[in-house]
Amino acid sequence: MKILFMGTPDFAVPILESLAKKHQIVAAVTQPDRPKGRGRGVVFSPVKEYAMTLGVPVLQPEKVRNDDFIAELTALGADIFVVVAYGQILPLRILQIPPMGCINIHASLLPKYRGAAPMQRAILDGDAVTGVTIMHMDKGMDTGDMILKKTMPIEAGDRFADVHDKMAALSCECILEVLEQIEAGTAVREPQNHDEATYAPMLTKEDGSIDWNGSTARIINQVRALDPWPGTCTYYEGQMLKIWGCMAWDGDIPDVMPGEVIESGRHLLVKTGDGALSVTEMQGQGSKRMGAGDYLRGRPIAVGVVLG
Repeated sequence: MKILFMGTPDFAVPILESLAKKHQIVAAVTQPDRPKGRGRGVVFSPVKEYAMTLGVPVLQPEKVRNDDFIAELTALGADIFVVVAYGQILPLRILQIPPMGCINIHASLLPKYRGAAPMQRAILDGDAVTGVTIMHMDKGMDTGDMILKKTMPIEAGDRFADVHDKMAALSCECILEVLEQIEAGTAVREPQNHDEATYAPMLTKEDGSIDWNGSTARIINQVRALDPWPGTCTYYEGQMLKIWGCMAWDGDIPDVMPGEVIESGRHLLVKTGDGALSVTEMQGQGSKRMGAGDYLRGRPIAVGVVLG
């Protein structure tokens, strides 16, 4: 099968790799090169870097609605387009190009968590199960008919990186299965129940701000979901303090206000809305991630201080 692949981040790379072993990749479409880091050097997307090792042509339109780009896609003669975390919404003109349609790999069990950050939102919400959905694309955002859904557990200690890697591996398995069904003419389309849809909008830095009035479980999930970006933070004496590791406290808890520091030394014990949280890994402005005990030896935080 001749496939046009559209994707951008690390998540898409193992999927492209799996497809290339069994099918002909006529081109890879990815986001344009962008400046990054303090030196503002130009950086290729992970998909571009991998596609170049395959010798696959790489297309990087600023806007997919460009007439010349659409003509270029048409001329490639792909049987099907496979899209995963590409980063632009495809117009109907593109969806109608391949004779076998455009299919999308989405990292949730649709119609739950439509949108840009389904894995993070599942962890934030404390879900024990998530999964992959392969769907036919239509003009809506993640609204198309489903072909295949497979579940996977989210373990209690899983962070975003853990879920990301397991989901990418499951996606490889799912897309190859779906392509076999499409080639054999056995793929079955199941419409989504749009009344059950929930949304997972793109993350912002503001999502990382800790509300100490929230539950202990919610804050732990926030730390798990937002590592490495944007990270979870609070403020001490006007300075940002990032929290990278924490656990629920099962010892005695005094009657103090949420955000108040109860203990400070080998760890940082902070009151939450329904209990207390033991911070085990943290990072101050201008410093690196480190164990809480190491951090507090150099930058002590007084008991009784209320973090903001």
